[in-house]
Amino acid sequence: MWREQIKPAIMIFIVLTVITGVIYPLVVTGMAQAFFHKQANGSLIYSSDGKSVGSTLIGQNFDDPKYFWGRLSATTPAYNASASSGSNLGPSNPALVDAVKARIAALKIVDPGNQVPVPVDLVTASASGLDPHLSLAGMDYQLSRVARVRKLSEASIKKIIDQNTSGRFIGLLGEPVVNVLKVNWALDRLKK
Repeated sequence: MWREQIKPAIMIFIVLTVITGVIYPLVVTGMAQAFFHKQANGSLIYSSDGKSVGSTLIGQNFDDPKYFWGRLSATTPAYNASASSGSNLGPSNPALVDAVKARIAALKIVDPGNQVPVPVDLVTASASGLDPHLSLAGMDYQLSRVARVRKLSEASIKKIIDQNTSGRFIGLLGEPVVNVLKVNWALDRLKK
């Protein structure tokens, strides 16, 4: 009797494996490539010579004073997309306090004259640890430093920031944010 049940069970297993393991992934991948090609391939930005600059979906490590710095990464190594996770550190955790103090010190070293309070998103990691965006306050905090180092006017850089700012989701939710990689890439492409 159990032999009568084994053959249909094996056939169902094979059919479902083909459907869910081969056909379905091929259909979904094909639809993603057809309708969302850029997103399906990582939302990468390429330079004029075809070299990948980075992804607009994943934060990048910028620590040169001529660049806007993004949020801290909670991954090891930093900005590792395969290790996405939050730090899970509470506000009373000494490790978080030390990380915040270190980032504030680094910001003060590259811009000692800046007396504006440091925005929280410049000294903390996002929930994923990979956020590519920064608040307008975070960008404004760094604006004078980047303009001074690059010998550009703040107005010209502010225009680039505005071009790369995403508004509130459906006009209601969240705050406007700026994609740091897009701004830094646009600044590198400026002709002086």
